[in-house]
Amino acid sequence: MSQMQNVEKQLREMILGLEIGPGERLTERWVESRFGASRTPVRAALLRLETEGLICRDGRGWTVSPINLAELEQIAVYREAVEVAAVRLTCTLQDRSAVEIIEAMLDSCDDQTPREEWHRVGMDFHIELARLSGNEFLFRAVRDAMTRLSRARWLEVRDEAALGRAWAEHHAILSAVRAGDADTAARLLSAHIIGSRDRLVTSVRNDRRGLRARGFAVVA
Repeated sequence: MSQMQNVEKQLREMILGLEIGPGERLTERWVESRFGASRTPVRAALLRLETEGLICRDGRGWTVSPINLAELEQIAVYREAVEVAAVRLTCTLQDRSAVEIIEAMLDSCDDQTPREEWHRVGMDFHIELARLSGNEFLFRAVRDAMTRLSRARWLEVRDEAALGRAWAEHHAILSAVRAGDADTAARLLSAHIIGSRDRLVTSVRNDRRGLRARGFAVVA
């Protein structure tokens, strides 16, 4: 792994895991010191993270992008379009046996599983489900959308009831895909995405004051 890739990977993990909070300022000098990297790979890593929407320019420095409520709603519309298209395509395939792998991934989470793993598996469910379609463009679209949602979804995994509901919905979607029932799979997936959006936006709105008290920037 190159120095640029190493900086990019570690910074991304720190941002998505809220170790570096939304709205927090970054300087190239701090990144260089933190990761023992030189200026050129640091700048390249920051530029790549900017293209993902995780950071933005702030004068001569950088700022971790705030949690944007309007963006959360827009991403849900985008996700519904591409994920439903992908799941309909998957239901037309003769071999849908890979569904079992995704189901095993869901079943690997239990009461002893760290929240970080619940978060990762919840994201991977949508990404891997899109991968089954065999359409590389739909897969990349879903992967990119889930990356942009990652920080906000950390707030949702704190809610036990929300987690249980999401996992039950995931299993129902997989059952429809396994049966090749495109209409049911599309309906369940659409309802899941919209329901998740509504819960997430409501949670962020209700907890905006608390998030700001922790130094997290939230914009409408």
